[in-house]
Amino acid sequence: MFDNKSIFITGGTGSFGKHFVKTILERYKPSKLIIYSRDELKQYEMQQDFNDDCMRYFIGDVRDIDRLKMAMKGVDYVVHAAALKQVPAAEYNPMECIRTNVNGAENVMTAAIECGVKRVVALSTDKAANPINLYGASKLASDKIFVAANNISGHDGTKFCVVRYGNVMGSRGSVIPFFKKQIASGADHLTITDERMTRFWITLQQGVDFVIDSFEMMQGGEIFVPQIPSMKMTELATAMAPHLPQKIVGIRPGEKLHEIMVPLDDGRSTLEYKNRYIIEPQFAFWEHESYLKMGAKQVPNDFYYASDNNSVWLDGESLLKLLDESEKQNVILKEA
Repeated sequence: MFDNKSIFITGGTGSFGKHFVKTILERYKPSKLIIYSRDELKQYEMQQDFNDDCMRYFIGDVRDIDRLKMAMKGVDYVVHAAALKQVPAAEYNPMECIRTNVNGAENVMTAAIECGVKRVVALSTDKAANPINLYGASKLASDKIFVAANNISGHDGTKFCVVRYGNVMGSRGSVIPFFKKQIASGADHLTITDERMTRFWITLQQGVDFVIDSFEMMQGGEIFVPQIPSMKMTELATAMAPHLPQKIVGIRPGEKLHEIMVPLDDGRSTLEYKNRYIIEPQFAFWEHESYLKMGAKQVPNDFYYASDNNSVWLDGESLLKLLDESEKQNVILKEA
């Protein structure tokens, strides 16, 4: 569906953006692949790896709606990946977080509608489900903006949906690089915040593939949640360093014991379809029967999807295999 199309990626110099670009270039022949971000150094570095004729690099911020409108002219598809994501930084700089994650989401929505974009997929996070910190709350607000955007764009206008998933294996800020750093420095133990803690895990390639699939199947208004495995943090630490003991240091401010991707209150409006859950919007425009005709099934009323009640779990061997696959992807990405 991306052949001869113009694709626009906000925050495109990040880990997701780079892997998305690599995947699109391998599988399709887009007319334009536009990277929109505010860091000129990251764009320069990315240009050394991705300099195909279709590539375009635009300096700009999602806070700047006029620049967004200018850069989005003639675009068919938008991936919105730009966000301020550091939980402590958001707590310390709340208005900056809101300006990028909330006001920026509104700007992307407005620009997409005014420029006649066909489809927009916005990336979310598990922290947007039952948020307990400002970052999660700002992403929940962003999710609500993109779902409601379908009311604004109308039946024949731009279609918007949201993709929500958990930890990306090996990404910056995840616990895996943190454990690796401890191991490499010769630490005599690994630090665990709470022995009960669990997390969802997804590889970067799985995340990219899920977004591409969501572009193809979206009707507008959905929040797509992938079915991915969970793992206890203690078992993760044991798999990575079986020779090291673990020290419990206590849960950090703004951190959850378990991740939630479909809260209990959303279970009543959630469908299960193939490899995903679909949280349906509560708006008149939504055609509930359409997914049911495709084979989707309503989940039970008491359903919720969290990392501790998951039916699929990673063991140490499976984790190391996925981690090896993820690292190979990162090496290939650096050598592209």
